[in-house]
Amino acid sequence: MTQPTLYIPHGGGPCFFLNEDGSCPPMWRAMQAYLANLVNGLAERPKAILIVSAHWAEPQFTVHVGERPGLLFDYYGFPPHTYDLRWDAPAAPDVARRAGHLLRQAGFQTGEEAECGWDHGVFIPMMVALPDADIPVAQLSLCVPNRHADYDPGMHIRAGEALAPLREEGVLIIGSGMSFHNLRLIGAPIEQATEEFDEALTGIVTLRDAQARNSGLTTWADLPHARTAHPPGGGEDHLIPLMVAAGAAREDRGIRTYKDSVLGWTVSAYQFG
Repeated sequence: MTQPTLYIPHGGGPCFFLNEDGSCPPMWRAMQAYLANLVNGLAERPKAILIVSAHWAEPQFTVHVGERPGLLFDYYGFPPHTYDLRWDAPAAPDVARRAGHLLRQAGFQTGEEAECGWDHGVFIPMMVALPDADIPVAQLSLCVPNRHADYDPGMHIRAGEALAPLREEGVLIIGSGMSFHNLRLIGAPIEQATEEFDEALTGIVTLRDAQARNSGLTTWADLPHARTAHPPGGGEDHLIPLMVAAGAAREDRGIRTYKDSVLGWTVSAYQFG
């Protein structure tokens, strides 16, 4: 069975694990519940997962080929116990190398990396979705020329299209980010703007025509309040994983599978196929 592709929110830092007793803070419980059913809600359990996280970008698409990655605690100022989290899922270097091969076939330059651990865009949502850490995971970076450049949405859609054959091979492709992400506006009175951006984005993602959808995503910055949601100069890193998921969807239509308000932001998740 062909696996779907997903675009999921990964929350803020170790948000689901902030309480020392292991309970989730109230604001994040709806997102936690969505993620907890992420794999169990699929028609067929995937053989492996390929994750594209907002928190890993390289000058060229790069796959992680390490055998047993550790965790990269790339968040700051959180309770001490959140730096002792464990998630010991097996890596999937074969899937990573297959992804690199498919990208090269499509004309992309690619790299490999074996030392860096999984960032919190991977292990935080996956600790909720896969608490038993029992599905192999591979990671693919985003591609950006430098840390302060805007990302190319069309290039990431094309990369997703190249990766689509993995779906027939039992691999679940996940883009991990946040559909609204502007840390400078936490707590600001922007509820209407976030809602208008979310509805506009959802309108594009759920178009029946995949070509129109991908064209609309390529020009996402023209949507209402787009640069409030994702500031220029690399601020769209949390949205760009959606482009990979949409490209890998091929003709499958997107549906919104989650919507909630966190940090004063409207945040959504999508599934294709």
